[in-house]
Amino acid sequence: MKIGIVGLPYSGKTTFFDSLTFVGGEETVHNRTKSNISIIKVPDKRLDYLVEIFNPKRKVNATIEVDDFMGSSNPEISTYNNKFATLAKNYDAFILIVRGFEDSSVPHIKETIDIERDIKIFFEDTSIFDLSFLEKRLENIEKELTRGKNKEELLKTKEILTKWNETLLSGKSLRELELSKEEELLQKNYQLLTMKPLIIAINLSEKDIESSNKITKEVRQKFQTKNIRIEPFFAKIEFELSRLPEEDRLDFMQNFGLTESALSRLIRAAYDLLGLQSFFTVGEDECRAWTIRKGMTAQEAAGVIHTDFYNKFIRAEVVHFDDFKECGSFARCKEKGVFRLEGKEYIVKDGDIMHIRHN
Repeated sequence: MKIGIVGLPYSGKTTFFDSLTFVGGEETVHNRTKSNISIIKVPDKRLDYLVEIFNPKRKVNATIEVDDFMGSSNPEISTYNNKFATLAKNYDAFILIVRGFEDSSVPHIKETIDIERDIKIFFEDTSIFDLSFLEKRLENIEKELTRGKNKEELLKTKEILTKWNETLLSGKSLRELELSKEEELLQKNYQLLTMKPLIIAINLSEKDIESSNKITKEVRQKFQTKNIRIEPFFAKIEFELSRLPEEDRLDFMQNFGLTESALSRLIRAAYDLLGLQSFFTVGEDECRAWTIRKGMTAQEAAGVIHTDFYNKFIRAEVVHFDDFKECGSFARCKEKGVFRLEGKEYIVKDGDIMHIRHN
């Protein structure tokens, strides 16, 4: 999974990226070229608990790849330009950092703070790229139709692309559409920007903490849909928090009246939008969180661990994390009847602890 961190200059997106990649004093190595790219660990308190119980030699978090797109700071050059569009096609989702804080020492590129305006800039610019792509593709289809080959398939594609084009021309987002299987397949091939799931992180200052819910609610009323999540974010606080050891973070957050890191909340939102979930494998050697798509079967999840586990799957020993935590051991889980043997068609749930039996 690759998430693109985007936003106008001086919105706080690089501070957000640095907070993600420097957690508890451990900086993740990243490459600073056209963009800052890093593989980050996904925080998961359930995995932390399992590590305490099993004391393994190795702990392996689920990971995601994040890309801090480095746009131009020149107000005459559009942030969401051709360079952006080329990279953005490779993203599975966007986190759009929108500036909501005042700071006279860091002037806004548009001179004023306007959350709604900055969100609309992103919407409008990405729509322009998609419209340009769709219009060119439709022109090519018309040329291909004159050759008389694959006519039925081309006409179906034309019908879908025409619908998408008309949706964008009407000012709506393609994220609002319910896609058929044919449309989902086309989107995988075309990677249209306005179809990609979007998280809008409103970057607020410390003085906005009490009013953050009100600000966020107003933005949600205007922009939130099934494929858009909107969350408040305090970049300076998160940056300082990321530099602290684990044992000091709770006290630090409580000083500001916060109960959890916004980074954790945003990553969960990304997982939810992308239809992802985690299951766990545990033991003395390793405790590990595995990322899978929601709706995957036990056999498919086994294949994520190793191809042989898929091909030679027999059964999965399964207990949900909540049941394990309540019982405290696998033995107690068996006594209470929450430790189960499941077949290849079992649909894995978020938080399942699994051991795969295979030939």
